[in-house]
Amino acid sequence: MLRELDGNPLSSALPGETVHSIRRRGLQALGSTRPTRAALRYRYQHRDPALAVDRFDATFPSPVGIAAGFDKNAVAIHGLAALGFGSVEIGTVTPDPQNGNPRPRFYRLPADRGVINRVGISSQGADRVRERLDAHGTPDVPIGLNVGKMNPSGEAEALVDYRRVVDRLSPYADYVVVNVSCPNTAEEFDQQSPEHLRGIFETLEAEDDETTPVLVKVDPDTTEDALREVVDVGEECGLDGIIATNTASERPDLASPRRYEWGGLSGKPIEDRSTDVVRTLAEYTDLPIIGVGGVDSAISAYAKIRAGASLVQLYTGFLYEGPVISRQINRGLVTLLERDGFETVEDAIGADLE
Repeated sequence: MLRELDGNPLSSALPGETVHSIRRRGLQALGSTRPTRAALRYRYQHRDPALAVDRFDATFPSPVGIAAGFDKNAVAIHGLAALGFGSVEIGTVTPDPQNGNPRPRFYRLPADRGVINRVGISSQGADRVRERLDAHGTPDVPIGLNVGKMNPSGEAEALVDYRRVVDRLSPYADYVVVNVSCPNTAEEFDQQSPEHLRGIFETLEAEDDETTPVLVKVDPDTTEDALREVVDVGEECGLDGIIATNTASERPDLASPRRYEWGGLSGKPIEDRSTDVVRTLAEYTDLPIIGVGGVDSAISAYAKIRAGASLVQLYTGFLYEGPVISRQINRGLVTLLERDGFETVEDAIGADLE
């Protein structure tokens, strides 16, 4: 099974979403017992004290985590942690089960090292995820909980949706992320409007007695003024951090035949844009930032860290590079830190802003 896990799924003739599911099931199986987790750690994990980052009242053993979307229902969190990722973000989780958009809805762009997906917010629901976490526990890395609304929910109903998920699952999470920037769902209202964001933060603060850190995930197509507005509202309401960015609706020049499919674009084509958003936010706020978008190497991860990201996440890079990507990035980051005279990743955060 380890050999199958090493294979490049995006070179397969199978549909992309099918291959994605096969890999996730493989990690679920390999993460289910202590001996198989030990085998994964021996083969793939690379730990170094220089890579540890303290944020959100938790210690991340590596700044490189798995973004929401890969493991929506918390089936493979133990396997992913054993690969050497410093955190795993589950979700997006909705209060009740929903299927997302009809298939086909996932398109690989190999010539561009990207993916277009219009999966939407599909979830087994908060109760099923809680049953799984109750049964199997969580690994020894920070766990993020990405929460979303039901597709038909309007603005007021969305607040109830977020509250219901947080009520059920926040005890298992080191931080909560509110997904208000998914480009693959119907836009019944402006989910990033100041009024809606204020309602979210106030609702979650009232709901969570344990004060689990709350982050918001922003759209890469958001204007600079709108980003600053999100920060202003967030700081006013006690927001703990920002994830930059979600997938993109806007299209750069692409070469792959599937480039015209509608949906959210991820991977290499949005790397520069997402890094620009990280930099814009870091220049405007001291809130911790998690950088996402085009991370597939130590160099791309390091660029986001130097632009102001405390942590980074990846998804598409994992689909292309396979389970070796965590080890490769972690080793490469240590080399880059030593080259530039930094003792730790913490020292390098925002280095390009000075």
